[in-house]
Amino acid sequence: NEDVEQVLDINGNPIFPGGKYYILPAIRGPPGGGVRLDKTGDSECPVTVLQDYKEVINGLPVKFVIPGISPGIIFTGTPIEIEFTKKPNCAESSKWLIFVDDTIDKACIGIGGPENYSGKQTLSGTFNIQKYGSGFGYKLGFCVKGSPICLDIGRYDNDEGGRRLNLTEHEAFRVVFVDASSYEDGIVKSVV
Repeated sequence: NEDVEQVLDINGNPIFPGGKYYILPAIRGPPGGGVRLDKTGDSECPVTVLQDYKEVINGLPVKFVIPGISPGIIFTGTPIEIEFTKKPNCAESSKWLIFVDDTIDKACIGIGGPENYSGKQTLSGTFNIQKYGSGFGYKLGFCVKGSPICLDIGRYDNDEGGRRLNLTEHEAFRVVFVDASSYEDGIVKSVV
């Protein structure tokens, strides 16, 4: 088993519950930008998590929550919840969940609740952050509640303006975390 260590942001500071972070690709450029929400399929509500194609897009900030413990320290492997700091009104929650999209046969990341995914299976569980091999950056994982199944989070391109985040047994999405508060100084915060 790999050594457990504190998860750090891009500046080498520990990430902490309640902080706001952009999840960005570890390698900037053509691989794209940050994660955001959009409508997919026949959804009326932008509840699907996509990685934007444009590397200049930071996306929406997230916060990490350690269920049942607050504050707390986020180590690699710590079970966490991930939620966007803002949400569309049509979604009950900004917390990440897994929904199974039968049209592309993928378990994808979204937000909201079962009512946002009529006719689709949703899975609850916890996310985690792991070192990505010996290289730079991290990968996200998801463990299905009440099950031994844990999978990495990768990307799937379905030509939707960005790549969906999905559960995968293949290549994970290599990410870094950027403290979003450093971007907010002097910028008028728009209200969703």
